Amino acid sequence: MSLFDAFDLYNILFLDIETVPAVAEFEELSEEMQELWAVKARTLLRKTADELEYDEIAETFATRAGIYAEFGKIICISVGFLTRQPGSDEPLLRLKSYTNHLEASLLEDFSELLNKHFNNPDKFAICGHNIKEFDVPYICRRLLVNQLPFPRILDIAGRKPWETKHLLDTMDMWKFGDNKNYTSLRLLAAVFGFPSPKEDMDGSEVAGVYWEERDLDRIAAYCEKDVLATVQLFLKMKRQPLLNNNQLVIVR
Repeated sequence: MSLFDAFDLYNILFLDIETVPAVAEFEELSEEMQELWAVKARTLLRKTADELEYDEIAETFATRAGIYAEFGKIICISVGFLTRQPGSDEPLLRLKSYTNHLEASLLEDFSELLNKHFNNPDKFAICGHNIKEFDVPYICRRLLVNQLPFPRILDIAGRKPWETKHLLDTMDMWKFGDNKNYTSLRLLAAVFGFPSPKEDMDGSEVAGVYWEERDLDRIAAYCEKDVLATVQLFLKMKRQPLLNNNQLVIVR
């Protein structure tokens, strides 16, 4: 059976996360973590310790630390799931975001959703764009950092590939065995003819919006657009009609 048809469309939780550096300024890190980020920065910038300036280390932290679970944190998890509308053949997409300045509280709320409604990996799936390389490992690592238990559907450490078939990655599906390139969700939106999720901002701006404006609502709206785009892409991959605005419900 194809991955496109492995799970009932109404048993899939679509998700996307937004992450930022763990602190607003590089100087706020402990001395040891500053030293460890400097090591990371040397690798990222391909410079030796003698070549790397302090300002470069600090700037690299501000722009790139958020993508590493050891130096970042999750501030938003947006999810979407399709439901059947009474008396209609058209599905309804419900979107909801979990946001919090306190990462542990956000993860607890998200875990509660998984435990209550998506606890069986044989029946339910999680879908996202590049979730196998980023979103899911990041969530699992931050659960561990915060000393929180893994929901059953995310208890995947050491699992074999055939034991994690419930993780549906649209980028992986698009590869068809080609592992050379990363294909962005924005590019695939353009290819398949549905709106780009990158209208208000892009991922590189999230940290600035968070630490300068503390605007979680704006970040959640941006994250929800990524979830919607992932759903549209998945529907295209299944050769099904795109959703229209009348089929969207945002739950607050």
